[in-house]
Amino acid sequence: MRLRLLGLLVAVALVAGVAVVASGGGTAYGERVTSPDGSSSSARSTAAPAASSKPLAGRIIVIDPGHQLGNARFPSKISRLVPAGGFKKPCNTTGTATNGGYPEATFTWRVSRMLKKRLEHRGARVILTRTANSRDRWGPCVDKRGRAGNKVGADLKISVHGDGSWTGGPGFHVIAPPHRKPWTADISKPSLRLAKVVRARLRAVGLPVATYIAGGDGLDIRRDLGTLNLSDVPVVMVELGNMRSPADARRMTTRKGQARYARALAAAAYRFLE
Repeated sequence: MRLRLLGLLVAVALVAGVAVVASGGGTAYGERVTSPDGSSSSARSTAAPAASSKPLAGRIIVIDPGHQLGNARFPSKISRLVPAGGFKKPCNTTGTATNGGYPEATFTWRVSRMLKKRLEHRGARVILTRTANSRDRWGPCVDKRGRAGNKVGADLKISVHGDGSWTGGPGFHVIAPPHRKPWTADISKPSLRLAKVVRARLRAVGLPVATYIAGGDGLDIRRDLGTLNLSDVPVVMVELGNMRSPADARRMTTRKGQARYARALAAAAYRFLE
């Protein structure tokens, strides 16, 4: 008896709902309605919108994997002087390596590729300053790296490196440009903020700050880097570790360690752009 009564009540409710819609008192989800001016549109759902699965959609991020694996094979190319922000510097260098010979160029390439994948998964458009890690290639030069992202109005740029200090211990440090007219005066403040966010995210995944450089606080301000000086968008260069340190080298040469760096940098980019 109770079940029959319940069924009767449900049927009455459904009929009443249909009547309301038919009389103009409401619309079903997705139904098109006609406005007084004759135009039609979809009825707005009363359900709460789902959180965006692509929080970085519309953002442009430049990643600069430091050096190139083949730089050492093209000494005349990479020693050529290029603009670096009011002065000239060599186009590029060979980069450093671990004591076991693992190249900085390979480390930066693998971290950058992992970082690119993470950022694209969140909806960002990601531009790499080089598209291969090859012994048959060299560059690009620091002036091209520095200007990467300017014309497309990138939201930020991260230049990925590994340090090669023979005397220093383990740890990372982040480099930002100073307030320097006419080069970086417009981006120095947001770049410093980006540097602090990167430092915080690297610390958050348990990575140590370098104590052998930049006062030991993980932040450095340098005016001599074309990659920073020629940028018109917020930019940092991050030395993710000391490749001469056995502790850092063990982390920097493994896929697990590289993924750890990429995870921290992706979190930093997302936090900066929030």
